[in-house]
Amino acid sequence: MRSVRLALLTALISLCGLLTAALPAHADTVLCDQYATTTIQGRYVVQNNRWGTSATQCINATSSGFAITQADGSVPTNGAPKSYPSVFYGCHYTNCSPGTNLPKQLSSIGTASTSTSFTYVSGAVFDASYDIWLDPAPKTNGVNQTEIMVWYNKAGPITPVGSQVGTASVGGRSWQVWTGWNGSNNVISFVSSSTLSNWSFNVMDFVDQAINHGLATRSWYLTSIQSGFEPWSGGTGLAVNSFSASVN
Repeated sequence: MRSVRLALLTALISLCGLLTAALPAHADTVLCDQYATTTIQGRYVVQNNRWGTSATQCINATSSGFAITQADGSVPTNGAPKSYPSVFYGCHYTNCSPGTNLPKQLSSIGTASTSTSFTYVSGAVFDASYDIWLDPAPKTNGVNQTEIMVWYNKAGPITPVGSQVGTASVGGRSWQVWTGWNGSNNVISFVSSSTLSNWSFNVMDFVDQAINHGLATRSWYLTSIQSGFEPWSGGTGLAVNSFSASVN
């Protein structure tokens, strides 16, 4: 009987070894180059996107998002941020996420569901925000004409581009509404009245607001949906824990 048990144990150990070998191991990817990218879940693109500084920034792309692991330097808070490390669905500067159905004309979109969750840290100056990009053409490269920003949180003496033009209720929440021009494109920003660590919403609710402010029409195209951070100072430890997007 002992020999039978030993044979069974040996067989189980061998089977476990085969199963382990068959499962693909996920290794996190560290991105430090200025515009370095990688793909996660075979569906989304994580980008370092250090466009506003020459100081080092590194992010660790995980299976579900990313974390900032090094964020050197700072820039004046009355100007543009250091970077926009983010994860996106769609097309951004010639880089399209695998299998995306964007760009897509706004008039043909029923819902565009998205969700994200953030980890925040103290001591940094930053905003945690969605970028939603719109353009009159199905553009897959360069700057789009209108940028919608949805600020989940902000820390430090920073404000969105332009000036506050009012308030709005979107997705059952209250927001400050800011509009302006950043030198390259129109920007409409929605700043949450309270800190959000996670939230799910329909992108089209904010697109409707942009249309109401004359910054797009139904004939325009949704080109990408992005979730990340704009840091002005510090930022190590900030993380997008999860992200999802689906345009129907």
